[in-house]
Amino acid sequence: MRVIDYRLQNAATPTQDRYRLVTNLLDPDQTPALELAALYPERWEVESVFDEIKTHLRGASTVLRSKTPDLVQQELWGLLLTHFAIRQLMIKAAQPHAIDPDQLSFVHAKNVIKRKLPQAAAIPP
Repeated sequence: MRVIDYRLQNAATPTQDRYRLVTNLLDPDQTPALELAALYPERWEVESVFDEIKTHLRGASTVLRSKTPDLVQQELWGLLLTHFAIRQLMIKAAQPHAIDPDQLSFVHAKNVIKRKLPQAAAIPP
């Protein structure tokens, strides 16, 4: 086991600027401490994606509405594709301003798309 202590500059929570990372990557030459410390927050992005899908995209409805395995799979694919589409629009919105798309709000983007959807349906194919 390897323990890495590090300090964050401009931490989101000023009271907690020191962190401890425990890892089983033991070789400091192969995995430098600074690299692991920099990558660790990226690991939490997948948790944000789960939250976006489970809480903000699906809403407060039942876990999955479908009653058969095939329909559950179809519903899951629908959620994943919707999440992907929203994230792609967020990337396109962030690019002209040269900002990281992770700085944009998923909930705000979803709400804007939801408000604009009726207008998009009025455009003929």
